[in-house]
Amino acid sequence: MLRLTELRLPLDHPPEALEHAICTRLAIARDALEHFSVYKRGHDARRRSAIVLVYTVDCAVRDEAAVLARYRQAHPRDTHVQIAPDMSWTAPLAHGAELAARPGYRRPIVVGAGPCGFMAALMLARMGLRPLLLERGKAVRERTVDTFALWRRSVLTPESNVQFGEGGAGTFSDGKLYSQVRDPRFLGRKVLEEFVKAGAPEDILTLAHPHIGTFRLVSMVEHIRSEIEAAGGEYRFQSRVEGLLLEPGTRRVQGVRLADGEVVESGHVILAVGHSARDTFAMLNEQGVTMQAKPFSMGVRIEHPQSVIDTAQFGSAAGNSLLGAAEYRLVHHAANGRGVYSFCMCPGGTVVAATSEEGQVVTNGMSQYSRAERNANSGIVVELRPGEDYPDDPLAGVAFQRHWEKQAFVAGGGDYRAPAQRVGDFLAGRPSVSLGDVVPSYRPGVTPTDLSTCLPDFVVEALREALPHFDRKLKGYAMEDAVMTGVETRTSSPLRIPRGETGQSVNTPGLYPAGEGAGYAGGILSAGMDGIRMAEAVARDIAGLPPAPL
Repeated sequence: MLRLTELRLPLDHPPEALEHAICTRLAIARDALEHFSVYKRGHDARRRSAIVLVYTVDCAVRDEAAVLARYRQAHPRDTHVQIAPDMSWTAPLAHGAELAARPGYRRPIVVGAGPCGFMAALMLARMGLRPLLLERGKAVRERTVDTFALWRRSVLTPESNVQFGEGGAGTFSDGKLYSQVRDPRFLGRKVLEEFVKAGAPEDILTLAHPHIGTFRLVSMVEHIRSEIEAAGGEYRFQSRVEGLLLEPGTRRVQGVRLADGEVVESGHVILAVGHSARDTFAMLNEQGVTMQAKPFSMGVRIEHPQSVIDTAQFGSAAGNSLLGAAEYRLVHHAANGRGVYSFCMCPGGTVVAATSEEGQVVTNGMSQYSRAERNANSGIVVELRPGEDYPDDPLAGVAFQRHWEKQAFVAGGGDYRAPAQRVGDFLAGRPSVSLGDVVPSYRPGVTPTDLSTCLPDFVVEALREALPHFDRKLKGYAMEDAVMTGVETRTSSPLRIPRGETGQSVNTPGLYPAGEGAGYAGGILSAGMDGIRMAEAVARDIAGLPPAPL
């Protein structure tokens, strides 16, 4: 099988054009092409007047070795034709059920039912190791009811919300399934394949920037739960871990203690708690688990009419079904030395209330699979630095987040409405007293005000410089009536829990820090990939196998 990359065709090409392009690239006759499949499809819209689709395909050809040798002789420096890689995943342990049947076996514990946690539990269950998955929040349907209570009635349930509950924070998001992390083992492909088995649309396997959307994610995580349980795993909801059981002297993990006092013994605990488990971070710090402050970013959500973004990106091709709702990625290096960038851009979506603590306002963005809402929204955030913007200790970033989230709560009116400001007013340095043609999507509502009261001065300065710069890249970006809603603080975990080459904490053996909360992922796909890595590491340790590179 050969893999061909960078096959570029016009947006309106006929179906047979791709087949013709493959044969032309390989200089073969049509009957020498046995079959092909699209591995990825994206688009290049840098020239708005001539947008092209860009394909990566896998194909089988007659006399493959001869075709490849002839191509390499004719194009010695070209890398766009290669042997297709083996993307299959093989479990490191085939006899886990036998190990689990031995007297005294203690099943592994997975803490957190987000994408990292449920992928780790799924792989462990498939290997016969009968994992126990502990989730502080509720099952996804009950969690959805609690989340909507905040959005519709300003009623927050601290243990069941956008951050906590089955599916993790990504459940109420755009469901983006792409990552920039290096993936030589194609673990990302494995995650996508499992999602498709669980009911995600098949096009996530081929689109360059796939997404699922909130409603489909809900049913998908339920299906994965049933798979884990059918394979011998167990879920427990509303089971918050309040402490680790550590062996004196060695600090080796012996289990966990739950908030209700129950003790669950295990020598292997995968910690996949997400970036907002602040009380868990405090507990780990108190128990001496090594943690480090990590940079993160904060800023606002910005909303434009989706039609403005579509036209700016696609020109006359705006609205083409093959292109869908336009996305963007923007970066600016401000004069004050700060990086400013778009984050978690949600085409055709909504801005959502994402706090998990009372008396605080946090924003995030989400979309449904259709991406059909009126507005586009994105985080526009500014990088923060431990030791410069807040003390260089593990929990200082959490305290910094909380301070500004409380400021936003006050500025919004003290009832979970969010502070908002027109871009024109923000750039002019004056408070907004009303909003314009762009209707904010945030619920339970917004209060027009001055966002500079709930952001650090250097963030305000960098944002004011970046917005006109972004407008030169995307016409209309700094439009007067675009709406900024604050604050976006939970871009990533403010700390990292270091782990060694076996995946275990550097000073607490048996504890496997994983996913976004531990500082090893940045989104649904990378979190799922890290969950697989930690499941492999745990399985190897249980079986007494040597560790493999993470």
